[in-house]
Amino acid sequence: MQQMQQMQQLKKILKQFVSQEFINNFYHLPKAILANIYYGFPAGGIKVIGVTGTDGKTTTANMIYQILKAAGKKVSMVSTINVEIAGKSYETGFHVTSPNPFAIQRFAKAAKDNGDQYLVLEVTSHSLDQYRFWGIKFEVGVITNVTHEHLDYHKTFENYFNTKLKLIHDAKVAVVNGRVREVKGIRGKALTFGLNKGDFNQREVKLKLKIPGDYNIENALAALTVAFVLNIKKEIAKKALEKFTGLKGRMEEIKNSKGIKIFIDFAHTPNGLKQALIALKSQKKGRIIALIGAEGFRDEGKRAMMGEVAQKMADIVIVTAVDPRGLIEIINAQISQGAKKAGAKENKNFFIINDRQKAIGFAINNLAKKGDTVGIFGKGHETSMNIDGKREIPWSDAEVVRWIISTS
Repeated sequence: MQQMQQMQQLKKILKQFVSQEFINNFYHLPKAILANIYYGFPAGGIKVIGVTGTDGKTTTANMIYQILKAAGKKVSMVSTINVEIAGKSYETGFHVTSPNPFAIQRFAKAAKDNGDQYLVLEVTSHSLDQYRFWGIKFEVGVITNVTHEHLDYHKTFENYFNTKLKLIHDAKVAVVNGRVREVKGIRGKALTFGLNKGDFNQREVKLKLKIPGDYNIENALAALTVAFVLNIKKEIAKKALEKFTGLKGRMEEIKNSKGIKIFIDFAHTPNGLKQALIALKSQKKGRIIALIGAEGFRDEGKRAMMGEVAQKMADIVIVTAVDPRGLIEIINAQISQGAKKAGAKENKNFFIINDRQKAIGFAINNLAKKGDTVGIFGKGHETSMNIDGKREIPWSDAEVVRWIISTS
C-alpha cells in the first residue's frame, strides 16, 4: 500500500515537472546557456539593473536609463518599446516583451564592447519563468508592483507573484514597492519606495514630474532608489526625473483644436487602467470617456474586472478591439458583464463598437464635448493589431487619432 502511494506521488511529481518545467523551459534554458557560451557571458563586468512588475516596467527602466545618462555614465537599455545599445536604437517588433536569449546576450555583448558600465533591462514574468535571462547577475532588481495579469500563463496569482520574485532573490540589492506584500528569501540588501512610506517616499522627496499620475511618481521613486544604490547624486537623479517627458504610448497626449484632451495609454490590466483613470480624473474639467478592450487568448479573468473599473471611474465607456484574435464577441461580452455590474447602460453611458477606428472616431466626434477628456487604452505604442488570429495588420492609435482630427 505504501509503495503504491509512493508511486502515485512520483507520477504526480513527474507529471508536474513535465507539464510545467519541461514544456515551458526545456527549449528556453538550453538556448540561454548556448547564447551565453556563444557570446562569452558578456554581462560579466557590467552592472545590470532589472525591472519587473505588472505595470510601470517600461517607464521605470527608461527613467533609470535617463538618470544614468544625466550622471555621465555609459549605459545601454532594453525595454518593451525602445532598445538603446551602445549609442544605437533598435526596433522592438510586434507585441514584444523580453527578447529571446540570443538577442539579450547579443545586446549585452554590444554594450560591453562599447565599454558601457550599466545595462538596464525590462524583465517580464514569462522571461523569468523561461530562463531567458539565465547567466545574468543582477546588481539591482526592481519590482514596481504586482497585480492581476497573465493568469492564462501562470494559472494562479501565487505562481505569478513568485515568478516575479525570482528577479530579486539573487540580486545584490532588491528595490521593492512598499505596497507589495511581504517578500521573503531575499539574499541581498532590500530597499522600499512608495507614495507615503518606504525608504524613499514622496512625502520626503517631493518630486514634481511633468507626467501625470501617482503611479508615475511611484515609478520615479523606484528609479530614484536605484540611483541611490548606484551612488548617483540625489540632485542629479531628481533633476533628470523632473525633466522626464514621458514615452510614446504612455499617457501620450495628442494635441488638437477641438477643445478636448486626448490621451493614448498602454493600460491593459485592471490596475493599470485604474491608475490611468485616476490620473485623468485628477486633472479633468469635463467628462472622462474611456475606450477599452482586451486581448484574445490572454488572461480571461481580467476582462470583466476591466469593464467594472472603467465603468466605475469614467463617465462614458466604449468597448472595442484590442488584438481580439478572432474572439471579439466573446471578449466584449465578458467586459460588458463587469461594466453592467458597475451600472453600465448600453447606448447611454456604455457603447460596444467592435471596429477600433470607428470607436475612436465616435468618441472624438460624437461623444466628446469641449472640456472633456478621451482616454484611449490598451494599444499604446504598438504598431500592429491582430483582428482575426491569423495575421498582424499595421495599426497606430496615434496615427488614427491624428487622421480623425484632421478629417473632422
